[in-house]
Amino acid sequence: MKKSLFTVLALSPLMLFAQDTPYKIRGKVGSFNSPAKVYLIYQNGAASVTDSAVVSNGNFSFQGAISEPSSGVMIMDPKGVGLDSLKSTSQPDVLMIYVDKGEYAIEGKDSLSTASIKGSKANTENKILNGRLKDLSAQFRALDAEYQAASAEQKGSQEFVGGLQGRLEKLQVRQKEILTQFVKENPESYVSVNSILSIAGRDPQFGEIDPLVKSLSPALQKASALQPLLMGMEASKKTSVGAMAMDFTQNDPNGKPVKLSDFKGKYVLLDFWASWCGPCRDENPNVVQAYNKFKDKNFTVLGVSLDRQNQRDAWLKAVKDDGLTWTQVSDLKFWNNEVARMYNIRSIPQNYLIDPSGKIVAVNLRGAALEQKLAEIL
Repeated sequence: MKKSLFTVLALSPLMLFAQDTPYKIRGKVGSFNSPAKVYLIYQNGAASVTDSAVVSNGNFSFQGAISEPSSGVMIMDPKGVGLDSLKSTSQPDVLMIYVDKGEYAIEGKDSLSTASIKGSKANTENKILNGRLKDLSAQFRALDAEYQAASAEQKGSQEFVGGLQGRLEKLQVRQKEILTQFVKENPESYVSVNSILSIAGRDPQFGEIDPLVKSLSPALQKASALQPLLMGMEASKKTSVGAMAMDFTQNDPNGKPVKLSDFKGKYVLLDFWASWCGPCRDENPNVVQAYNKFKDKNFTVLGVSLDRQNQRDAWLKAVKDDGLTWTQVSDLKFWNNEVARMYNIRSIPQNYLIDPSGKIVAVNLRGAALEQKLAEIL
């Protein structure tokens, strides 16, 4: 379950190498004077760095040392009100920046947000990528604005929300295509590491991410920001397309043990969800529709609920209210559900389509994609 319906591309903190290298940033933005300040926030290894500089006639500077380029943010405080006060500002003057090694400059006529960054390889490469993403980013913003402007009735409509979700997923697919192409063209760029982290998201797929990581230069493959992802990839390898689905046993609502292998010989959608998960409940009608359409063609669904011990009644009520007539299991251990931990589930809804031999043939089929895949194989 995601915190919001729309998540626009957000570059994560970049990787960190072993040896620190000096950097110096010189800035000239407008004619701001004291008490104006500029704040620079970035990650250096395990440390979160917040630095500030006084502005004099628009001039300011930062210097330090960094082990690898890191994506960060620079914030203009024109009245010197302080960082905490700026956080409550609806539209602060912000510049996304890579804190890169060496000396480089920031030049802006009257604001940081419209300033240019000169002399930095990582920032130049990031500008190229942002140029490719510009039209797509505008479409993300427009879609988000459409949702925000919708009435409460529309936001409660499955048809309206489902339509927006479908458009969002198409934009996300295109976003991945652009990021993937950039990585392939720029194997020695620090921005490519960030792009891979963005492609991976919260649910990295081994078959998608592993080739991209291996396409990087040997030095970048060792980037520390990639290491948590690579460790998680070992777990995702077991649940990627082409892997044999791990068998398990869990009880249904009546206490009867159910094995995944009980369904061998059929196509099975292993569906992780919960009664408290709004996006799961929004997706359930799509699963119901697919189930009713293909249940007589060697297809079924096995639901695994991540409800809590005290939510048993809510779980069963959701099953009834949503018309989930297929087999349901749960140990009512919330995110510690043993099957969810086995499958490294970090967000829901999430599903795996398993063929009659027990092999995973598709992952995270949402909306119309589930019916399309079933129509293709059945």
